[in-house]
Amino acid sequence: MTTRNTKIPRADLMAVIALVLLWLLFFWRLFTPIAGDQASLKQGDFSGQFVAFGAYQYQRFTQGEVPLWDPYNNGGLPFIADTQAAVFYPPRLLTIALASFSGGWSYHALELEMTFHVLLYSLMMYGLVRRLTLARTGSIWGGLIAAIIAAYGGYLSGYPPLQLALLEAGIWLPLAVVGILEASRSEHFDWRWLLLTGFALGLSWLAGHPQTSWFLTGLLVLYLAYRSYGRYSWRIFVGSTLLIGLLSAGIAAVQLLPGFEYLAHTARVDLTYDAKGNGFPFRDLIQLIYPGIMSLFSPLYVGVTGLALALVGIWRGKREGIFWGVVALIALGLSFGANSTVFPLLYNLLPGLRFFRGQERAAYLIANSLAILAGLGVAGLLEAKDDARILMRVRRGVAVLLGIIAFGAAIIFSQWLHQQAALGQILNISVFSTLIAAALFLLIWWLTNQSNKHLPVFLLAALTVFELFSINMNTSSNYDPTPPTEQLSMTPPPLVAAVIADADGVFRVDGFRGLHDNYGSLYRVLDMRGISPLFLDGPFRIIEPDKINPLAWELFAVRYAYSDWEQLPVESEIVTSGEDRFGTVNLHRLTDPRPFVHLVTQVAVADSDEFANALLHDPNFDPRSTVILETEPDIELDEFQPENATAEVTDFQPEAFTIQIDTPENAILSIAHPGYPGWQATIDDTPAPILRAYGALSALEIPAGEHSVRFTYDPLSYRIGVLLSLFTWVGIGILALWFVIRRSRYVQR
Repeated sequence: MTTRNTKIPRADLMAVIALVLLWLLFFWRLFTPIAGDQASLKQGDFSGQFVAFGAYQYQRFTQGEVPLWDPYNNGGLPFIADTQAAVFYPPRLLTIALASFSGGWSYHALELEMTFHVLLYSLMMYGLVRRLTLARTGSIWGGLIAAIIAAYGGYLSGYPPLQLALLEAGIWLPLAVVGILEASRSEHFDWRWLLLTGFALGLSWLAGHPQTSWFLTGLLVLYLAYRSYGRYSWRIFVGSTLLIGLLSAGIAAVQLLPGFEYLAHTARVDLTYDAKGNGFPFRDLIQLIYPGIMSLFSPLYVGVTGLALALVGIWRGKREGIFWGVVALIALGLSFGANSTVFPLLYNLLPGLRFFRGQERAAYLIANSLAILAGLGVAGLLEAKDDARILMRVRRGVAVLLGIIAFGAAIIFSQWLHQQAALGQILNISVFSTLIAAALFLLIWWLTNQSNKHLPVFLLAALTVFELFSINMNTSSNYDPTPPTEQLSMTPPPLVAAVIADADGVFRVDGFRGLHDNYGSLYRVLDMRGISPLFLDGPFRIIEPDKINPLAWELFAVRYAYSDWEQLPVESEIVTSGEDRFGTVNLHRLTDPRPFVHLVTQVAVADSDEFANALLHDPNFDPRSTVILETEPDIELDEFQPENATAEVTDFQPEAFTIQIDTPENAILSIAHPGYPGWQATIDDTPAPILRAYGALSALEIPAGEHSVRFTYDPLSYRIGVLLSLFTWVGIGILALWFVIRRSRYVQR
């Protein structure tokens, strides 16, 4: 019996070590213990959305609770269904577990999660390009350079670290593609590798950015079709597609099913074609060679070196080069949105595209395709070391690229002579790109004239690092020269603490000023506002039109409003004042706020949310005394004196709250809580139907007498999703273990 050598080759180990060291260098200011050298990710979506939601996850999970509902933002939302919350994304659960052992949730915990995703992505991209070029000269160098371009190019180092769901949903592309590549490597299709593809795609869907995962899903279907065409029967393609779809859907079902349910009830459901057609202007193509001169971020930038190598990859990358080149071109056309004819064509052809706005996010596919092409280009360049004709064409192509970049720099320089203040930074970038192109030309000349390729290709990799790190490392668009502990306090600031100190019942605040973003979830303050992009449609119609909104304050039981106004349109007193990011802000306590639960006997009927909203804005309508319902109530209502009836919340938790009621007559219980599927109500332990009130909120028919009302959130979509995900995860685990055991026995033969 012989034992096969399964050790990692020394060259691959050195490449992995190099990628780890480059990662440490790129993010060194996030890792350094020296406070004066530390940097941190800028506040914005990262802090206001992801750190805040992560804190809520941390608080609930460490208490042994599943965060199904979040009452602290947007007037209340189904947290499990908000895709960007990524409630069950495994790396987020790992971050939460590690944070619980290291002092609690922090800004830096999520920064570290971001950085480790970049490292993992670079290693997976290296593995993908190594497998694509396995039998070719220069495979290791191709994998290394592709990984550097993918991880530190303009796309992944730009907006995604701040919009974390974009990054985390996108990094799984290399692993998913490897599964299809290995499954189709031999004459007989090996379906076992599709477990890897389904697993990676499922993780992408769990990560919380459906548009990116949709791009990845479409890419995988195309790649499977490309690898199957002319080699396998159509049944294998269809069956493999279904298998990948079932695996990924099963893995993510615990979030996907509630998410699909939520989507039908959000304000985004009515987005028009025009609202979804935004994309890159054509001028952004300039940022392929001159980054940062047209916009704050340059997602199309892979470096002059990367662009040149990608063009070589299209030419010398064989069939794979053609495939990834076509993907890059299609994605580029889509990224222009309605500025080109590609988007309207695909809008009507591709299932799912009409659900997404921001078509410039197709840069995700462009950046990945160009990185892979660059790796193929390195392999093709080194493989053609003895073909003088090919090498001459490469040198000429790089010379042409150098000429174009230098010509552009000359034009910019001529304009700079007359507008030095306005064009200084643009001139800097153009000169830098010209110098990189010149260095690339010299390296290519040297590389194509040397028999020993190791030193020049090493310098080619070094030039790639120098170029991308010089542009993208520690950029002012992403990082502040501030320690993460100074970015955001995990304890409530004075303006928020003043609200938390009020323990008298359940109430909301208007946190447009003073609280901000999704910090209601961070500090556990019930805020009727928030920045989560998925806002329930009914509450959105009431809350968002006006920043000073007495109607919304009334309906959503707002007791405190933050504002720079000295006097509000309703009677109030200023409790305290302070500073927020916009300046001076006052904390107003409303003199007569509507209670969270309220008994009324007058009903107006509006059979749609639109009619209810129109009636609410009638100046003669009083929402305090009259509730708007979709249909006439089933109980008879007689007026009574409000002081003779009481309704009080005696226990309030995110997924359940209890109300004690004493009413002399039949009444309608109006509750400042969103109406949403999955909520159930009981009156004295007897199920009761929840009525839709004001086109957004909840109400109950209450018979005369003393009653205990219980509201609970127990969505069927979540329960079904849990069962499907558990079945899929356990099934994949058993199959993976079986394959590993079989392979280990085979290796030992």
